[in-house]
Amino acid sequence: MCGNRDFYFPITKITIRKMDITGFLADLIKYILAGSVVLCIAFWMFWNRFNNHSFRLKMLEMKRDTKKELLPLKLQAYERLILFVERINPLNMVVRLHDASLDAQGFQQLLLGEIRAEYQHNVTQQLYVSDRAWAMTQQLKDQTITMIRNATAGLPADADAKLLGTTILSHLAKLEEDPFQLALKAIKGELATE
Repeated sequence: MCGNRDFYFPITKITIRKMDITGFLADLIKYILAGSVVLCIAFWMFWNRFNNHSFRLKMLEMKRDTKKELLPLKLQAYERLILFVERINPLNMVVRLHDASLDAQGFQQLLLGEIRAEYQHNVTQQLYVSDRAWAMTQQLKDQTITMIRNATAGLPADADAKLLGTTILSHLAKLEEDPFQLALKAIKGELATE
């Protein structure tokens, strides 16, 4: 038994404890390093996600600010379309541009020139209105030009501006629905959906 006690000599116990502490410290350093690496990776991922999130927030704020700035431009563009429709309406145009000194051909050229000038003046409004509203406006312009040309084609060669104006207005009156009122209603509806 004494030999057994010698085996558990106090120096041996101290050496075993030193080995345990050294192993413990080595394991502790390994765990701390591994934990630090995991924390660094987690922080890096969180930071990227946070920065990405704040980037998205900034983008949303920019979009909101842009919409706020574009709203007056959109309203103005729809106003210009409505004004365009009113100005190319033959009821208004024939009265506004009537010149008794012109013959039918000269009056037709004056009316068509006015429509083209109004269209060119408002062509940039398509940036701010819906594609549908712009297409309706173009279609109405083309229909108005066709109506004026058809009215002129049915007149005698010596017809005057007054006869052409009367003929255009009678063509417009024969239509079941006023295309200009329909266009105005549709443009206002498009504005409401914007």
